[in-house]
Amino acid sequence: MAVFENVYSGFFLEHLLPFLQTPIGATIFIPLYAIWVTLLLPGVWASMVAGALYGTWLGSFIVFSGACLGAELAFFLGRTLLRNWVQRRMAKFPKLLAVQKAVSREGLNLVLLTRLSPAFPFSLLNFAYGLSDVSFRDYTIGLIGILPGTILFCGFGAIAGDLARFGEVLDGKDDLTTSLIRLVGLIATLGVVVLVSRTARRVLQDSESSI
Repeated sequence: MAVFENVYSGFFLEHLLPFLQTPIGATIFIPLYAIWVTLLLPGVWASMVAGALYGTWLGSFIVFSGACLGAELAFFLGRTLLRNWVQRRMAKFPKLLAVQKAVSREGLNLVLLTRLSPAFPFSLLNFAYGLSDVSFRDYTIGLIGILPGTILFCGFGAIAGDLARFGEVLDGKDDLTTSLIRLVGLIATLGVVVLVSRTARRVLQDSESSI
């Protein structure tokens, strides 16, 4: 197993990583990210990889493009081909069921707030909205709400600068002298995410109480 992991890691670092850093690789990263989130895989690490590869701002653009593409695909699948599967899946998540019921009444406001809030899993939320009566227009506009979190995690990846250092950054072990200036620029984004998550919870609780 250790030999396989070493070979895989060596291939990734020697061949795949340099390719992803090319213009063609950056373009391909967008549909790869879309597939990633459609498969309900966590987007945090993929976002940090983009930050490490392309920097905070280009990485954020690439991730946002891929996330929007994946979100639209999941919405379509949840509303059509995978509707029965999504209904069974959502039965295990009462919070998302409440969102599904409330969003038809709240519309864009709730879509935007839940997108801004880290309390709601991005990938599952895409499918949940497919079951709701929310319009495609409101659903699409609401994707703007993922920008603060996108910039935040791409920024963390850019600070790490190396895939091997992701754990150090998340654990707060990064070198203070090399990351403090860039972290200051991310504090405001983190504050927005935390503040709006509280608002989103209040709106959701009000919606649940009126159902």
